[in-house]
Amino acid sequence: MTPDELHELAQGYTEAWCSQDPARVAAHYASDGSLTINDGPPAVGRTAITEAAGSFMNAYPDMRVEMDELRLQGAMREYHWTFTGTNSGPGGTGRAVRISGFEEWTIGDDGLIAASLGHYDEVEWNRQLEAGEADSG
Repeated sequence: MTPDELHELAQGYTEAWCSQDPARVAAHYASDGSLTINDGPPAVGRTAITEAAGSFMNAYPDMRVEMDELRLQGAMREYHWTFTGTNSGPGGTGRAVRISGFEEWTIGDDGLIAASLGHYDEVEWNRQLEAGEADSG
């Protein structure tokens, strides 16, 4: 995969996260691809990835993901992002969240994400859910 092709994949992935259509996120993964968030259990396959993405979209109906940068180091691909949204979905706190993180991508021969290991500061995320992003100091 060329850097231009990777950038195109990342742009489409970013747009998919902002679309409120979780199947669009899953379409960027191989049919047996996986998404793991903060060492949690992996969502394996497009159905499970659709469910994982949908849980964020339902909890944060106004969510936005911005691509901050792509890092290419040897075989390593890192997709850095910033997430913003208000937890106003069912049972939500009504608090705004703004957090940055990154995903370590393994790209398959088909040009899709074979595995993504996502990382963000979960303690800060939870603090913002309780206090709100504006109070982050």
